[in-house]
Amino acid sequence: MTTTSLQNNSVTLCGRVMGEPTFSHEVYGEKFYEVILAVKRLSGMEDFLPISISEHLLSDEFHDGASVSVSGQFRSYNKTVGDKSKLMLTVFVRDVLEYDETVNPNVLELTGYVCKTPIYRTTPFNREICDVLLAVNRQYNKSDYIPCIVWGRNARFAGSLKVGEHINVVGRVQSRNYQKKLPDDTVVTRTAYEVSVSKISVVADAPTAEQAASDLQ
Repeated sequence: MTTTSLQNNSVTLCGRVMGEPTFSHEVYGEKFYEVILAVKRLSGMEDFLPISISEHLLSDEFHDGASVSVSGQFRSYNKTVGDKSKLMLTVFVRDVLEYDETVNPNVLELTGYVCKTPIYRTTPFNREICDVLLAVNRQYNKSDYIPCIVWGRNARFAGSLKVGEHINVVGRVQSRNYQKKLPDDTVVTRTAYEVSVSKISVVADAPTAEQAASDLQ
């Protein structure tokens, strides 16, 4: 993991373990487990967020009802469901921290590139919202594709962004339930994960060597 990729994508969560860890997958002989954390919002409501943790970091403290604190990265991967590919999101744990109930329990910062035209809209109550899909680079030429939702005047700013613009966002990871109608007309409740953005700005990229040389001429 490079320093740059760590700076591009960082998240810290403090929450309550829901249930017991379940085996997720194995990579080069290293086993990873999925844990659901219930993370409180300022309103008192909770987000139920999936984290992926290596067997080397998993300890006895990760049991149902335990309070834990972790840091890592918000990542995406594609999962084949039937004949379709579905974007899945999880917090990949890089460190287990000492639990501190006095700190902000859900803090995230991402730096990446707008990879789809932002969708700006207003609710029936005239609240402004903008959906932004962010591509965040990490090592081995991989990228994580993170859906972000922006509110208020920040939404107006986000709606003006162009595909390819380099931006920084600060916010929190949130879960949201929604209803989906299936081809047989049954309706199921599903959960989406996204970033609720509190701050957004365009990144001033450093000039390339050619640009720097040109500026000196």
